[in-house]
Amino acid sequence: MPAVEPRQGLVTRALGGFFFVASAGKTYRCTAKGVLKQRAEIIVGDRVTFIETEPMRGVIDDVLPRRTRLLRPPVANATKAVVIFAINKPPPNYMLIDRILVQAEAAGLNIIICLNKIDLIERAGQDQELLIPYRSAGYRTYSVSSKTRANLEPLRDEFKDCISVLAGQSGVGKSSLLNALEPGLELATGKISSRTLRGRHTTRRVELLSLATGGLVADTPGFSTLSLPDVEPEELVYLFPELGAIAPYCRFADCRHETEPHCAILAAVGAGEVAASRFQSYLSMAAELRELRRKW
Repeated sequence: MPAVEPRQGLVTRALGGFFFVASAGKTYRCTAKGVLKQRAEIIVGDRVTFIETEPMRGVIDDVLPRRTRLLRPPVANATKAVVIFAINKPPPNYMLIDRILVQAEAAGLNIIICLNKIDLIERAGQDQELLIPYRSAGYRTYSVSSKTRANLEPLRDEFKDCISVLAGQSGVGKSSLLNALEPGLELATGKISSRTLRGRHTTRRVELLSLATGGLVADTPGFSTLSLPDVEPEELVYLFPELGAIAPYCRFADCRHETEPHCAILAAVGAGEVAASRFQSYLSMAAELRELRRKW
């Protein structure tokens, strides 16, 4: 009997020890080869080789090198992060947004910011005010409404021909936004708790979804906490693009950007050139990293 040639495919979903692998327009339900289980982790987004053992079934025998790797959500080979927050219901959690951005920066992803639910705007220009800190940091930004479908067309182009990850706190409308961009998905959506003003989780696991634009998007569970990437405290400043661009102009090479004299970042914050909220996020994360290093 002739040997079966391995095929290449993309893991789009993992469930109960099975991996669903898209290859040549078909999806195969695969298990991992025994030896592979011991030496490799397989996550959504991984490009793998597999042997078809019976119609639409197979065994994964290798995981190909990854271009990128996100810890949370666990996704491999994503090239773009779409970080979503809402104008209200729930109110923006700036620290969480910045933690997500730091994770995406550390992973080397192309990042865009999307402000959703502009149908809830309370005053003219409110959406633009909320986006100023991120525009100042150099991120591309969009203000949209999944409910009224306002401004969705320019955003739709961002999902073309790439693997994107949607990230944001629960309740900001990630699934609703995907439904508006791609109505055929019919993803489950939830409501905001009137007591806590926080969203309820509707996405239970990471899954890559195909879009008409030719791209793939990972609909991921929402979350309220996020660990920091494994970087040294002095490296953190470079994961804030607007701060990293200024840091080399500080007088002291080991400047912590807290109280040191002739600190270029402190001067920029004082002059309003850097958003105070972003700077406070940096200080909080830097202190957290130093505390973690101290405990080690």
